[in-house]
Amino acid sequence: MTRTTVASSAKQLSSSINNQLRHYSAPIDSSIPGSKLKFVPTSGTYPKGFRVSATHVGVKPSNTKNADLAFIISDTPAFGAAVFTTNRFQAAPVQVSRKILETRGGAGIRSIIINSGCANAVTGHGGLEDAQAMSDTASTMFQQRDQPDDTQGSNSLVMSTGVIGQRLPTKKILSKISTAYKNLGDDHAAWLATAKAICTTDTFPKLLSTSFRLPGKHHDGIEYRLAGMTKGAGMIHPNMATLLGVLCTDAPINQRALKPLLVEAAKKSFNAISIDGDTSTNDTLAILANGAAAADQETPPIEPGTEDYDAMQTVLTDFATRLSQLVVRDGEGATKFVEVRVRNAKSESDAKLIASTIARSPLVKTALYGKDANWGRILCAIGYTQGLSSEDSVVPASTNVSFIPADNSATKEEGVLRLLVDGEPEQVDEERAARLLEDEDLIVDVNLGTGKQEASYWFCDFSHEYVTINGDYRT
Repeated sequence: MTRTTVASSAKQLSSSINNQLRHYSAPIDSSIPGSKLKFVPTSGTYPKGFRVSATHVGVKPSNTKNADLAFIISDTPAFGAAVFTTNRFQAAPVQVSRKILETRGGAGIRSIIINSGCANAVTGHGGLEDAQAMSDTASTMFQQRDQPDDTQGSNSLVMSTGVIGQRLPTKKILSKISTAYKNLGDDHAAWLATAKAICTTDTFPKLLSTSFRLPGKHHDGIEYRLAGMTKGAGMIHPNMATLLGVLCTDAPINQRALKPLLVEAAKKSFNAISIDGDTSTNDTLAILANGAAAADQETPPIEPGTEDYDAMQTVLTDFATRLSQLVVRDGEGATKFVEVRVRNAKSESDAKLIASTIARSPLVKTALYGKDANWGRILCAIGYTQGLSSEDSVVPASTNVSFIPADNSATKEEGVLRLLVDGEPEQVDEERAARLLEDEDLIVDVNLGTGKQEASYWFCDFSHEYVTINGDYRT
């Protein structure tokens, strides 16, 4: 073999390796890709009476330094609520947390303990014992210090994320919970580290915080705060992937109001996103409300049917929507963030079903990755949507499809790109389409023309990278 042949072979091998490099997945050194740094907050406004920590356990033997145990606690007993996955193979922590909330009536919740690296899902009776042990051990942190046993059992919710079908290294985790308690802090650094501790294939920690006021006279002059963290990058199509979310607020919300507020917020946020169409065994979105901001004023709790309840619903839904969208922006291998808007549908459920079907379509998602304005795939997805309210929920002659530049689009001034108008195809300017599809953000607008209802969904594209990440996820 000549030197020229060897050099040529080496060059081809190098090119082959470079073609397989992960450009959109989490870097091996756990650093945050430069393109994602803009989504990571550098400061925050966090609710009173909550503290958090991130501790290294080494749940996965390969993890020798990164924190993988998150502890979120309320200094006083809080009301809690959660929505969970509808997957029939519900993970042990889902079952344990649901039982705790039911037993306690959502009251007296003190903390949430979360491990990453192992989902503790499909692990049988032993997995349930492991999840319960995590909750029990976390609960003893308060029973030993500042809250006597109230005879209602564990007061800590538990979550796990990672590989399915493997048992937790329970002894390792339990031995570090006291350390996690000692590490608690309430500043931005602590919250950001905790958000990072629940990550698996995520490329950046997903953390948001905000402050707000309520209109009622009892809340006059009081600033309330809301913080949230979530994780998820793959197996995402929640129906409440591996998706976890935690919300904490110091507003006074009792259990009668807290659960319906969360359910409604989830419907329009975490239940309106998709990465790959897979609903996980572990999906959990939980909220804790301790009322600490209004404790001194003895402000009455927010009740359903009041203006404060409606205002709180708006705040929580908007916040949850922004937080859930960070999951889509970190989709495994994703290069695009897409909003699909379905307008003028016969019913809201029709609009959401169609939006969800488009968001799950592999052909739509791969076309967007390839920057191909293949609107036929969108029409196809609309046409095969199952469960619509009536035969005339979709009328081809009334259907319109357009691409709309997002607010941050470089081609925003070029306006809407119409693809289908009243069932008739437009002559697509392919150069204009190519410019539009170069942008990271895109809006797909579907006008059904059969009613007045609407719904939105947020999703990402499918790239080669998604297959690479999930082809070797467990190994």
